[in-house]
Amino acid sequence: MSKRLLYLEKLTSEGKADSFAWYALGLEYSNAGRIDDALGAFKSLRDKDAAYVPMYLMCGTMLATAGRADEAREWLEAGITAANKAGDTKALGEIRDALAKL
Repeated sequence: MSKRLLYLEKLTSEGKADSFAWYALGLEYSNAGRIDDALGAFKSLRDKDAAYVPMYLMCGTMLATAGRADEAREWLEAGITAANKAGDTKALGEIRDALAKL
């Protein structure tokens, strides 16, 4: 297990993590092939900060790659809403592209 992953697990378990730490934890789990752990981290982030737009694309594409299209679609559709609210047109385009590929 990488030092970065250990650090992020410790940080998030202690309640000292900001949104980026939760996002990074999800990415680390995803990169390690730990899809359910990554999904758990992204869900925790969504519960804490639903406006954190990057998580929707990363989680959605991770789930799509894992063959979990229905879950991916839910995350990507929620990401469209979040990106619209935030006025993030770049993320909106990327999320729409990912959704179109499902």
